[in-house]
Amino acid sequence: MSDIYIIAGGDMRFAALAEEFGKKHEVYLTGFDKLTSDLKGCVCTEKPCRLSIKADKLILPLPVTADGVMLNAPFSEEKIFLEELLPLVSEKTMVFGGRAGDEVKKLFAGKGIGITDYFEREELTVLNALATAEGAVRIALDEPYMLSGSKILILGMGRIAKALIRVLSGFGADLTAAARKSSDRAWAEVMGCKSADISALSESGALAEADIIFNTVPALILDRKLLCECRRAFIIDLASAPGGVDKAAAAELGVRTVHALSLPGKASPVSAGRIIGRTIENILNEKEV
Repeated sequence: MSDIYIIAGGDMRFAALAEEFGKKHEVYLTGFDKLTSDLKGCVCTEKPCRLSIKADKLILPLPVTADGVMLNAPFSEEKIFLEELLPLVSEKTMVFGGRAGDEVKKLFAGKGIGITDYFEREELTVLNALATAEGAVRIALDEPYMLSGSKILILGMGRIAKALIRVLSGFGADLTAAARKSSDRAWAEVMGCKSADISALSESGALAEADIIFNTVPALILDRKLLCECRRAFIIDLASAPGGVDKAAAAELGVRTVHALSLPGKASPVSAGRIIGRTIENILNEKEV
């Protein structure tokens, strides 16, 4: 007899995850009553209270909640309180969530249940970085010029930046990666980029030459002074809020910017849902060893 999976809340990634798991497990989905398409292999219900079963595996969204009280459920007509999920679990239930805060952990701890945070897994973070990079390139492709030959500046040298280098290299873009650490700049050169010191962007000339700038650094990098040097560029900010661009200054100076957040869920939800599913399956397989 297959395990019972309940997927509560989330965006289209979790609808895709439900269909994927529905091929192998008994899957129930709650908090998706605004979804217009049918999901194969799943039983959908509006509210958790309509389910009179206990989950073997309860999968919560990414992030689980924005305020510590309500479930993140953008496809639900009604608000769902986190407390409404408690009747769905027993002491044997395994609970998975992404970026589960202290409030969520405390709530389930009261039932003697810990939460496994799948967002802390390296495989998910790496593959999410690739999905983010592809989504960012889609935005760039809407610009009225080719990526091939365009001068592109990437700020930072973390996972997303490395994924961007991989994707953009295939377009034949003229790439420069800016980082603080000399070791990161060396890696950029190994990956086929020119490199620049992010603390000396003005001296490098990379800002003035850039057609497109991708920022991946979660700190204010492009302040008013530096924005004055890149008025020709289109800036795609991929850093978590508040981002790395002085938005007010950019607007005043006429520098076009977009703060592109949560791209995996927006640009490639089916693939992103499968990545989450694969990560959860990896966790389960490791627990069986």
